[in-house]
Amino acid sequence: MSIRNAKDYIQSIRNLNLNVYMFGEKIKSPVDHPIIIPSLNAVALTHDLALDPMYEDLMTTKSHLTGEKINFYNHIFQSTDDLVQKVKRQRMLGQKTACCFQRCVGQDGMNAVYSVAFEVDKKYKTNYFENIVKFVKYVQKEDIVVDGAMTDVKGDRGLSPSQQADPDLYLHVVERTENGIIVNGCKAHQTGICNSQEVLCMPTIAMKPEDKDYAISFAVPTNTPGITIIYGRQSCDTRKLEGSEIDVGNSMFGGQEGLVVFDHVFVPNERIFLDGETEFVIPLVERFSGHHRPSYACKCGVSDVLIGAAGLAADYNGVARASHVRDKLIEMTHLNETMFACALACSYEGVETPSGAYLIDLLLANVCKQNVTRFPYEISRLAEDLAGGIMVTQPSEKDLRSKEIGHYVKKYLKGVESVPTEHRMRIMRLIENLTLGTGAVGYRTESLHGAGSPQAQRIMIARLGNLEHKKRLAKVIAKIDADEAEPDKE
Repeated sequence: MSIRNAKDYIQSIRNLNLNVYMFGEKIKSPVDHPIIIPSLNAVALTHDLALDPMYEDLMTTKSHLTGEKINFYNHIFQSTDDLVQKVKRQRMLGQKTACCFQRCVGQDGMNAVYSVAFEVDKKYKTNYFENIVKFVKYVQKEDIVVDGAMTDVKGDRGLSPSQQADPDLYLHVVERTENGIIVNGCKAHQTGICNSQEVLCMPTIAMKPEDKDYAISFAVPTNTPGITIIYGRQSCDTRKLEGSEIDVGNSMFGGQEGLVVFDHVFVPNERIFLDGETEFVIPLVERFSGHHRPSYACKCGVSDVLIGAAGLAADYNGVARASHVRDKLIEMTHLNETMFACALACSYEGVETPSGAYLIDLLLANVCKQNVTRFPYEISRLAEDLAGGIMVTQPSEKDLRSKEIGHYVKKYLKGVESVPTEHRMRIMRLIENLTLGTGAVGYRTESLHGAGSPQAQRIMIARLGNLEHKKRLAKVIAKIDADEAEPDKE
């Protein structure tokens, strides 16, 4: 097997019998739960599109390890073309799902671990690179969905991992055996964890030698004993339990996050990719974050849907010809294309690492993500502006369908005469979903916090921006001799 279809993928998740809790109760069958199904559909689409001749150029490639055709999400980037293809694929899938499709974190994690493991081995003669290569081959052969797990819950942010009152607030090794390690801890904000067959763990912040038990990277199946998944809440998520299609906004697809607890989880030696080499934590974090930040080109695809919905709202409200409406749609498009351009730029400027895997331009990647922390908020604001207040006050679908009052809803929620009231209601709910509801998790709010906080990107921009070089450029143009330049003396 190299590429699964959606049906086989869903069955593979069903077979895991994951230990998942929601609303304080264990879920017997996560793949059949109404709140989870839309997120499962989004991942399943990445399988079916890989088998669709129309999309196989974006969704598949040839493995550099085996020569076999594989799903692109399981690929180690081998060129700038690969990096660019990823960005274009992200936008396309955002357009088709209008949500997070949950596979880029795993790919970005595998690529970061792959290149760093090579360099750790070179310095310490470890076998981490051999381990990650074997893991990637397995993932490619079985078309595995990998959850990338970096973010620890952190506890007191003012203290290092080893200084925490509770040592489990960062994932760490609690015991070493001849055959492997045992770990405790918890990873937060885990995108698509219930829809993944494997979880790839990485450290989350810079570490000192005393934190060596926390400098750990490994992969285990998501149904490994000791792993408990606590499903995350999203705004308006229980609408999916009401049997309403319109009120959900995006009834087919959705995102997913979870809190993942590791309680004495065993990791075999061959699945360990870093263990105690604290000086390599920063390169691993920076490369993962760097790869993941242009992955937010997916937001450009979601924005395409939101801009389209806002345009339809203007049509249905009868104001599409107003100059200020057209100007707002232009502004939304300008912001969206700026995000996409920056994602492409950092990919085109990628470089080869010693492992042979390619890494995006880190400075441009952080600039890209800094834009993403801002522009979707303005795009959302403009979409809400164009939709009008009825977006958040309209009655439910059950009211629309009611024999007693449905005719009132149809009569008084009418916009332009040529458009059915139901169509207008559907577009309003879609905008609500993307800006305020469950879709906002994968669009607006995730744009701010995903792949690191805005401040994390600004730190990297300051570090990589090379201000001193720019000062030297200015001195040359101004004919200031750097060696002779002194403050004026009175």
